[in-house]
Amino acid sequence: MSLQRDVDALRAIPLFAKVEPARLKLLAFTSEHLDFEPGEVLCRQGEPGDAAYILLEGTADVLVDTPRGRVKVATLGKNDIVGEIAILCDVPRTATVVAATRLHTLKIAKDGFFNLVNQFPQVAVEIMHELAARLHHTTQRLTDVSLRLAELEARRA
Repeated sequence: MSLQRDVDALRAIPLFAKVEPARLKLLAFTSEHLDFEPGEVLCRQGEPGDAAYILLEGTADVLVDTPRGRVKVATLGKNDIVGEIAILCDVPRTATVVAATRLHTLKIAKDGFFNLVNQFPQVAVEIMHELAARLHHTTQRLTDVSLRLAELEARRA
């Protein structure tokens, strides 16, 4: 893929849409293209977060290990970003991400990601917006599950 195609791909992602083309070019230049076949792991829950991945083509499943086994919590597709939580919060990966289909990604190293955030505060605002939207979605799902659990408990009582 050419540098300009990478810049265009980054621009299509809401997180980077307002970033100046010159900065996107630098980010694209310092990023790495990686391909994954179905079943291959992008990142594993519990590992240190060293990079974020932008999905350029294909889909990936987000899996969380629980005491009762692995649970699929999301499916990601084109222009989604994954792995940013671990690098932003300096915590181990919160989930395992596995290619569901043939997957083409752009891997952004932790240093490159932070350089962009430091140089372009609008990216930080967009990241907060994205994380807040994910938290809202998670809260809705948790509420739904809690209501179902309460209904089941009421039936048993």
